[in-house]
This record gives sequence, structure tokens and C-alpha cells, in this order.
Amino acid sequence: MKRMIPAALLALVLLAGGGWWLLNQGAGSTQIPAGALDAQEASEEVDTSSIVEMVQGAEDAPVTVIEYASYTCPHCANFHAGTYKDLKADYIDTGKIKFVYREVYFDRYGLWASMIARCGGEERFFGITDLIYKGQKDWVASGDPATIVGELRKIGRLAGLTEETLESCLQDGDKARTLVAWFEENAKADDIRSTPSFVIDGELYTNMPYSEFKAILDKKLDDA
Repeated sequence: MKRMIPAALLALVLLAGGGWWLLNQGAGSTQIPAGALDAQEASEEVDTSSIVEMVQGAEDAPVTVIEYASYTCPHCANFHAGTYKDLKADYIDTGKIKFVYREVYFDRYGLWASMIARCGGEERFFGITDLIYKGQKDWVASGDPATIVGELRKIGRLAGLTEETLESCLQDGDKARTLVAWFEENAKADDIRSTPSFVIDGELYTNMPYSEFKAILDKKLDDA
């Protein structure tokens, strides 16, 4: 079972009025703001060039793997606890593949987690991502926005981020809207409908055991 991407999320977040809105909406709020039907046009006006791709491995590796994942997706957490570790040891750290991680937003909680992970910059991103996935059951469990953002702040502090830095990142409404527009562009371009999904040298795959992942990568490397 994989998590499917809800089409209404973009309108809900993109048309929101900034970081304060993101942190203070009630847990049961599903109403799309007035003008949501114009979400596509709004997203097209957002310049996403400022969003940094989070990359591991050799830049000139013969094979590129792009993972699309959500911080609130349990299947993504399982992938990062298992297959990803083998993938990193066997293919990323050895320079065989270039690995790109792209966030998917099912909900605002995943967006907040993304903003915390990116708050530490490229150097800390994957370390914070690991902490977020390890603690996923704990910070997602309550379903209460205030509790969830508090738990995410704890993860950020554990990674060495100051409270002032975390506050600045979480309140950056422009960054939030840009991230959502960036996600939409990527998901549309690669036809992403669930997570985790993987684009391996332009070909789309869904979640799979490491043995299948390895077979695909070995064939790609042999053909490169």
C-alpha cells in the first residue's frame, strides 16, 4: 500500500497567507480558500529556481536516482530505515549513482517537516531527514498541529539548529509556497502519484524491495 497524493493540497497551501497561517490552522480544517480554482495559475507564477536540490553521491555518476517521498508517509520511513541504507552503502557512497531526494506534500505536517529539514542547509539536510523518519511515529501520532510542530522543533534543536533559526524557517510563508509549487512542477513532470516513487535515469518505479532495486541499478550500470 502506498500513499496517494491529494490534488487539493496545492490549493490549500499555495493560496494560504504565509507561515503564520501554516502554523495556526485547526487540525480538522479542510476548506479550500476562496480562489482555489486558480491554484494552477498561481503556481505557474511562482519562481521555483531558488529551491535547492538535495543530492548525495558523485555528481558525475553514470546513473541518477530521484526519490519522491513524504515525511508523513510510513512506507517512506520504512524505505529509509532499510533499503536506503543498503542503497547508500552499495551505490551512493561508492560513486555509482547520484541520489536526489525530492519532497512530496500530502499535508501541512509534511511541509513543516520539509522546512525543518531544509533549515539546516545542504550539509545537515540528510541527517535531519534521518531524524525525522526515525521519529515519525512519535511526532505524527498526536494529530495536533501545536504538538506536531513542537516535536519537529525538538528534532531541529537535536540537529543543532537554534530556536531563532527554526522560528525564521517555519514562518517563511514565501518559502512554503515556493516549495509547494516546486513539488507540483516535479510531480507533474515525472507523473508522481504515490510515495515512495523513484525515477531512475528517466524511468518511473514505485516502492520495491532492495533485491529488485539492485537488479535495476546493476542493469542500468552495465548499460551505461
